[in-house]
Amino acid sequence: MSRRIEKLTRTIRDIVSDTIQNHLSDPRILALTSVTRVELAPDLSLAKIYLSMFDPAGTKRDLCLQAINNATGFVRTRLAGSLKTRICPALVFYHDESIQKGREIERLLDQIAQEQTVDQPPSVTPAENSDEK
Repeated sequence: MSRRIEKLTRTIRDIVSDTIQNHLSDPRILALTSVTRVELAPDLSLAKIYLSMFDPAGTKRDLCLQAINNATGFVRTRLAGSLKTRICPALVFYHDESIQKGREIERLLDQIAQEQTVDQPPSVTPAENSDEK
């Protein structure tokens, strides 16, 4: 990825994040919604924006994503005013599942480690063997 694309990606992430946190007043948007990453097309026509939404019950994520998608025009207008490019990319929002997948992998690894600890017989140290002779 070129430096120009990387810089635009960071700028888009910052502006979209600020807009979601400070300028959208839809009650469906969760308080802890953050932009985790942005993928920008090489021709700058499309920006895929991945969002992380903290919802312990997991019931409001779809509503939150729907609310942000409904505000895409407003977010894009704010973005266009801040970018120094000829065109402003179309915005597509996605729920970033990588955090949940990471937690699930961590849980499975912990479970495997516990199972291995339970399955292993207690190890005998050399000091214990020397007392038997």
